Amino acid sequence: MPRDDAGGRRRSRNVLGGILQSCSERPLTGFFRNGCCETSSQDLGSHTVCAVMTAEFLEFSRSRGNDLSTPRPEFGFSGLTPGDRWCLCAPRWQEALEAGRAPRVVLQATEQSALVYCELADLKRHAIDLS
Repeated sequence: MPRDDAGGRRRSRNVLGGILQSCSERPLTGFFRNGCCETSSQDLGSHTVCAVMTAEFLEFSRSRGNDLSTPRPEFGFSGLTPGDRWCLCAPRWQEALEAGRAPRVVLQATEQSALVYCELADLKRHAIDLS
């Protein structure tokens, strides 16, 4: 988790520059399993995009070797279904975008480092939280 200079927890920022909001607590998501799409140097996949699952995306992800639908009780993972929010790896979201299968995103819950892999304009086009 991000830390300030004194070692205390620092609030992460979203792609809009605000305080990062929770993505989902049911199912519990995030690299740190704290409901937020926070990242650190340990998060090699950059689980920073808060996405709303669709059947189309879940199938796309499965076809790329990452089955997010099948429950894995040994990992405390009940499997995702359409409508669930989940912290996706930013490169996977970008790959899905290029394949025409990107799910909708929650910008206020998408961590700013997702912008290393994804364009803000693309994320905004897929946002559910812009008026």
